[in-house]
Amino acid sequence: MPHVEVNLRIQAPAEETWRAVTRLEDYAAYMENVESVHVSGTSHGTRVSEWSVLLKGSVLEWVEEDQLEESTRTMTFHQTSGDLDEFTGYWRVDPQDTDTSLVTFSVDFEIGIPLLADMLNPVATKALRENSEQMLRAIERRLVVS
Repeated sequence: MPHVEVNLRIQAPAEETWRAVTRLEDYAAYMENVESVHVSGTSHGTRVSEWSVLLKGSVLEWVEEDQLEESTRTMTFHQTSGDLDEFTGYWRVDPQDTDTSLVTFSVDFEIGIPLLADMLNPVATKALRENSEQMLRAIERRLVVS
């Protein structure tokens, strides 16, 4: 199963960065590749988010369940329905010092077309890595500029 992990050190306190990372419903307003995210059903740290994202000119849509763990600043997710066969991972914000945090986005995915996996997985991995890096940079711009 393909795996993508990206990290970005951001010049903002961990609590502030965590708030930006977990406010998924704001992503479309400042991330070029995110068309929409609708969040619902928040209860005991669990919620459902519906995503529509541009990935190399194609729209990728899915619904995921998110579990927020405030004490570790980790948001795990797993797709419950959508365009991919499997899509699971996490966002984590680690304090580096009082004014700096490290954001990690990690995902495992399966396209779900076994006969084409050898051809599609490297392309999808590269596209997902670029998309994830763009998302982290957008969070950084939002925090550093504001």
